[in-house]
Amino acid sequence: MSAPDLSKFLTPSPLGVRELHFRALGTECHVKIRLDSERQALQFAADTLEWIKNFEEKYSRYLDTSLISKINDAAGQSWIETDDDAERLLNVADEVFRKSDGILDATMLPLAKVWDWKKIHQQLPTEDNIQEALRLTGWDQVERREGAIFLPEKGMGLDFGGFGKELAVDALIEISRRHNIEDVLIDLGRDIYANGGNGKHEFWHIGIEDGKNPENCLASLAISDRAVSSSGTYARHFMHNDKRYGHIIDPRTGWPTSNGVNSVTVIANSCLEAGIHSTVCYILGVDEGLNFSSKFHEVDVCIQSDQGTEGNPQFERWLVKEDNDKES
Repeated sequence: MSAPDLSKFLTPSPLGVRELHFRALGTECHVKIRLDSERQALQFAADTLEWIKNFEEKYSRYLDTSLISKINDAAGQSWIETDDDAERLLNVADEVFRKSDGILDATMLPLAKVWDWKKIHQQLPTEDNIQEALRLTGWDQVERREGAIFLPEKGMGLDFGGFGKELAVDALIEISRRHNIEDVLIDLGRDIYANGGNGKHEFWHIGIEDGKNPENCLASLAISDRAVSSSGTYARHFMHNDKRYGHIIDPRTGWPTSNGVNSVTVIANSCLEAGIHSTVCYILGVDEGLNFSSKFHEVDVCIQSDQGTEGNPQFERWLVKEDNDKES
């Protein structure tokens, strides 16, 4: 985690908004609150940064000393003990897997390594590489007992990147509630939760990024007491022979998703719920994705594809029709 930028936190905007900026969980993070007391604001900032630091140190697969790295290193060899906090997170991984019909799978690390979007790919993975990664993927293969976990095949690996940021957003919102902060916006790499308003409105303005033209804003949302999560490959992808291969992999095929969907934005009661639906809809495509999300209460979806923009009717209630105020 990078050192936080406190310049806009200690000096609020004319609307009283304090902004905390830092980099963690592999992305840019922004936390905005409206709170008069600098002492209370700094205590909230300290609690927020401490939670993120502990979460990243324990569950990042990029840190050799993390619990996740220890579990992955012991794959095919030995059980690893887990405390109550880790058990809760593993239960979330199980819930996400079941709720997404297996589309979101915390054991997809072998596939993520095969398709690593951060590398320059002189050639695409072979079908043998993909099939071997698929063989090592499957949450149902994970063995658990009280206080311990075991990955039965060497080469298996856990990666909570599919829902880690969303879980962190929900945790930080709970911290803000404990501090009795009414106006707050948590934004961890465009996984967002907003409560209250920005000082000018009783809501926060949140832009929907255009999946076809990422520098542009597709629409603006007026959000309060809801989470917003977006999925797309416009930022994380690699190019090979003039074709884009994104970071969102379909576990049914082992290949990066390629179905004409450019981006998905979901509004829900929790960021975890919004993140599940945005990723699942992105992988399933427009028709199957909207059908999947229609089975869940208070989940509003907007899908931008090559054919246009579609969503459920309820999504429109969050749209700002005429937005001349860009204060978020």
